[in-house]
Amino acid sequence: MSAKRASRPRPASAPARPVTIASHFPRLRLDRRALTRAIHALDAEFSKSKPGAVSKSKIENRRPKTLSCPPGELSLVFLSDPALAQLHATFLADSSMTDVITFEGDPALGVAGEICVSVDTAAAYAKRHRRDFATELLLYVVHGWLHLAGYDDLQPAKKRFMRRAEARALRLLGPLQLFRLRPR
Repeated sequence: MSAKRASRPRPASAPARPVTIASHFPRLRLDRRALTRAIHALDAEFSKSKPGAVSKSKIENRRPKTLSCPPGELSLVFLSDPALAQLHATFLADSSMTDVITFEGDPALGVAGEICVSVDTAAAYAKRHRRDFATELLLYVVHGWLHLAGYDDLQPAKKRFMRRAEARALRLLGPLQLFRLRPR
């Protein structure tokens, strides 16, 4: 006869954020459900930090060990280089190419923000550096998510902090094949 174990009540978790995904890149094939789950995994993992916890190297700034993305709907948009460069010029007064642009939302209105990613840049970088395209594009999504969460990469120390967070996120998500390019 086996003894029954009393099950522990599970803590109530926050409802999963809505994620809107738009691809304006005809050759891109993506797994929308898996990408949404990946965003929810980032939300769950990076919300585990304790508000009072601080990084030893950042005690003077009282920087938390982990930051989290604001609540609300998150929009992911996959674009070509010219389309992202146009956004870059229009909203940031810089017409150069870039890999990711993040627009902050307004949590009071239920909007976390929007992450715009260049599929062309990810494909070219992956090919040039013999990296996996899906992993490179996922890195750009993670990078944008981290910017919304408050991470910054303009100063060397902050950039190192962000790179560690990117590595942590990619380890968490594992080798996901969320994206592929249809041949021309």
